[in-house]
Amino acid sequence: MLRRTKIVATLGPATDDPKILDKLIEAGVDVVRLNFSHDLPEVHMKRAEMARERASAHGRHVGVLVDLQGPKIRIGKFKGGPIQLVEGDPFTINSEHPLDQGNKQCVGTTYKALPEDVSRGATLLLDDGRIVLWVDQVVGSEVICRVVVGGELSDNKGINRQGGGLSAVALTDKDRRDMKTAAAMEADYVAISFPRSAADVEEARALLRAAGGRGGIVAKIERAEAVKAIEEIIAAADVVMVARGDLGVEIGDAAVPPIQKRIIKLARQMNKVTITATQMMESMIESPIPTRAEVSDVANAVLDGTDAVMLSAETAAGKHPVAAVSAMDRVCKVTEEQEEALLQERRAAYQHVERVDQAIALATMYTANNLGVRAIAALTESGATALWMSRITSSVPIYALTGHAETRRKVTLYRGVYPVAFQITTSDHATLNREAMDELRRRGTVRDGDMVIITKGDLSGVMGGTNAMKIAVVGGQRETTTS
Repeated sequence: MLRRTKIVATLGPATDDPKILDKLIEAGVDVVRLNFSHDLPEVHMKRAEMARERASAHGRHVGVLVDLQGPKIRIGKFKGGPIQLVEGDPFTINSEHPLDQGNKQCVGTTYKALPEDVSRGATLLLDDGRIVLWVDQVVGSEVICRVVVGGELSDNKGINRQGGGLSAVALTDKDRRDMKTAAAMEADYVAISFPRSAADVEEARALLRAAGGRGGIVAKIERAEAVKAIEEIIAAADVVMVARGDLGVEIGDAAVPPIQKRIIKLARQMNKVTITATQMMESMIESPIPTRAEVSDVANAVLDGTDAVMLSAETAAGKHPVAAVSAMDRVCKVTEEQEEALLQERRAAYQHVERVDQAIALATMYTANNLGVRAIAALTESGATALWMSRITSSVPIYALTGHAETRRKVTLYRGVYPVAFQITTSDHATLNREAMDELRRRGTVRDGDMVIITKGDLSGVMGGTNAMKIAVVGGQRETTTS
């Protein structure tokens, strides 16, 4: 059984063994994530190369997603080891304090603008919200706080402001350097951390293009400001990632589930791709099986209509990376069999169509969902037609047949779309149709008597040129064309 929801797995020390990587690919990884918050550029280059090499050895295509670090909004280090903060105690974050000289009364911060961004009455959340500080006053470089929720605090923990409001730019100098690395490795997607507006997304795209990169831009929704500007950010991005860790800290954990549903729904309506991420199977960093809550979390994301679910430390540094992918694969497949998953968004969320290729995509999905079609063969240059098809839920697999390796890797993130290497060698439409069906039959995806829909353009090699839909029977003569 094919899985429609895609799996993104983060590479790291736990996956550097080629044998482990082979098992991850066999378990069903569709896209590998390279977290540029850790390790050197050359390490990431090697991991990307090995992932593609091992995928090819298995007859698979995997996408590569580069995740930029973004602004480091963190405290410094404590010279005597972790400290214990007690409710009611004073505690100061000083932007001019030495970063390695923290103590029980004061600690430095990497974010030098913190005193300018907060004032009396603000609430600061440290270590993903485990420590809560109330700002009493700001004096020069000192943010003088009172501990509201205490506990152990160790080195380099993150700082968030409840409700948002930190002015750090989305793209740092390090990100700009890393963007060149992403372009050099031909990354299929580049994720930017903490964007606040469409302008941040557009800046990232301009930087990637200037470096020679052609990948899509992923906007990670993890700021309160991003939620407020969500429609413009979705419109500007190719993919949106619901990055629930920092997002939950800023807007409150209870607000995350409805926001997740809203983002996924909006993205599908706007023909954009979604990734649901953070702590999806976090217990599997140590445990070989997920918790029931984690299983439900993944299942609900699938039911929401997410294109992909993502594993972070579970695969990058966990003890059971292969088991984590296998568990996620299992949960996605079982959930996709449920009637609720099959019926969701079977109709287009929009009525007005401006492009011929978009109209063909919608007509294809309506036909596929009502005519007993076995498979869809989308002959595509850019993958756009396959993307539009994938916005409408269907149990019918969409095979993106293309001669472009870049397009094959791009569609690895699209829900229900599967890349197929296919070279167009003829201009004769009847011959081309037979060759497309023969390719699917050779792969064992269809057999004689199955009904297949073929979409293509009159002119091969033309982006956005899809203008025909053909219904054909494998091994038969019956066919109908719509153009």
